[in-house]
Amino acid sequence: MFSGLIAYRGVVAGVEQARGGRRLRIRCEGVKREAPEVKDSIAIDGVCLTVAAIAGKTIAFDVVPETLARSTLGERCEGDAVNIEYSLRIGDRMGGHFVYGHVDTTALVLARSPEGQGERLRIERPHAFAPMIPEKAFIAVDGVSLTVAAVGPEWFEIALIPETLERTTLGARPPGSSVNLEVDPLARYAYAALHA
Repeated sequence: MFSGLIAYRGVVAGVEQARGGRRLRIRCEGVKREAPEVKDSIAIDGVCLTVAAIAGKTIAFDVVPETLARSTLGERCEGDAVNIEYSLRIGDRMGGHFVYGHVDTTALVLARSPEGQGERLRIERPHAFAPMIPEKAFIAVDGVSLTVAAVGPEWFEIALIPETLERTTLGARPPGSSVNLEVDPLARYAYAALHA
């Protein structure tokens, strides 16, 4: 379980093919403070992955075909920056929203424009998930907990404050790039119950 509040970033240190999947090695901030162990869950760009190996500040993850098909992790190359969130511990402050790290789909960044001290990002609103992305709902974009600021038939917008632009990779996602989307789990369950 995660909160969608990104405290750390990382850099892809290596990518190896592994029987239809990949082994992703990431140089991670926060390793000393968070003290992860093999078997722990860490969200990389919003995708919950299990730690397979640790060597100093570099953590290895096995990424299976299902995860590659539903996320942008298959696009990641050596040197790419990623968002990192270590899993919540009992007693941690919950400042974002519940994020499982179960990415629903990817979507394209359509546009970005300045707004006040920050920016507004317009992102493709995939048809299958549109009912679960209403205005003022929560959504995780590359693992970042955000509020949907506006919606249109084929898009939604998020407002990014300077802190989010600086701390996360969303400050560097140009139009045409892909991002991971995880809809609010409550919206997913409500929609499934109504359409079962």
